[in-house]
Amino acid sequence: MMPKRITKWEPENFELEMTTHWSFPQRGDWATHDAKWRGNWSPYIPRNILLRYSHEGDWILDQFAGGGTTLVEAKLLNRNCIGIDVNNLALERCREKIDFQHEGADGIIHLHKGDARHLDFIDDESIDLVCTHPPYADIIQYSENIVEDLSRCKKEDFLKEMESVASESYRVLKKGKFCAILMGDTRKKGCMIPLSFAVMQIFENAGFHLKELVIKEQHNCKATGYWKKNSIKYNFLLIAHEYLFIFRKW
Repeated sequence: MMPKRITKWEPENFELEMTTHWSFPQRGDWATHDAKWRGNWSPYIPRNILLRYSHEGDWILDQFAGGGTTLVEAKLLNRNCIGIDVNNLALERCREKIDFQHEGADGIIHLHKGDARHLDFIDDESIDLVCTHPPYADIIQYSENIVEDLSRCKKEDFLKEMESVASESYRVLKKGKFCAILMGDTRKKGCMIPLSFAVMQIFENAGFHLKELVIKEQHNCKATGYWKKNSIKYNFLLIAHEYLFIFRKW
């Protein structure tokens, strides 16, 4: 199959976000980006993070590489990036997404099959920015039998394992640098489960300080058909936001 011909290498009329409310109705389709990897974040998010909290030539870490969005943005913006995932399917997609050449897109991308809880191959305080979008505790399962896949964990187990993720993120990050994590919430028996704030607390317990808390609006939660009917019938609101936490290591 012939590779997709790329006609657009950057977003049109791009401006850095200036408030703590981010909304991207057009999720972004420049370079090799698409929305075919379920749950992947809009490329506008890592683009904003990379431009605000890193410089060209810096080393970026995405330990939940998934659909490869962060890696593509790092390469485009001339940042080096280590992309890690436990899932071979994710790594194959990442290889496809970063397989392009473009003037000025000189970021070095290293892919590694590994576990976000055990980053032994990365030296202490060697990373300039952590920029990642972890799975949400059994909401979207990315595999059926990969033991290390945190998307298969129930809430309590997920939060326990995120303690190791936070600890390793803190260890590998340089002092004074930033760690950006996008997380969402869920429901159980009609009640909100504030998964995001539990993760925020875990990262603070690991030593991070919260610099920014961004509300990221979601645009795939329209109250139509099945969900509209059930939202009224069972009296619950559709979750239409996620939280982007920007932590700093002092």
